[in-house]
Amino acid sequence: MASSAVQVVKAFIAAINRRDAAALAELMAEDHTFVDSRGTRVSGREKMAAGWTEYFRMFPDYTVHAETIVHDKGLVAAFGSACGTYSGRRGPVPENRIEMPAAWKAVVEKGRIKLWQVYADWTEGSKIIAEDEGRR
Repeated sequence: MASSAVQVVKAFIAAINRRDAAALAELMAEDHTFVDSRGTRVSGREKMAAGWTEYFRMFPDYTVHAETIVHDKGLVAAFGSACGTYSGRRGPVPENRIEMPAAWKAVVEKGRIKLWQVYADWTEGSKIIAEDEGRR
């Protein structure tokens, strides 16, 4: 089970890096829950497929780099970094590039991601988005 859980997480990350919301949905459990770095929870495969589609519109080059993956049965943790360029008012210009250390927790059940939780400090990202939107 553990190695297959790791393979599911690796496939999920690969789908993120291809910005493929349909492939992500296929890997999600029906009752999938996503928790962002601020603790906001969104549940449901369809809601999250739509959420990923919007996120990829906002960050058309969003990429996850998982350098270390550890697991215990269906619990998988990945550690690395995430980056992307915010495509806001100014478009995906170099000034809108966001890079940060990040970690992800996944709970895998029956070959699907039941929980995907992100741990990252979005302080710099929030500043870049606010500046792009003229709120700074």
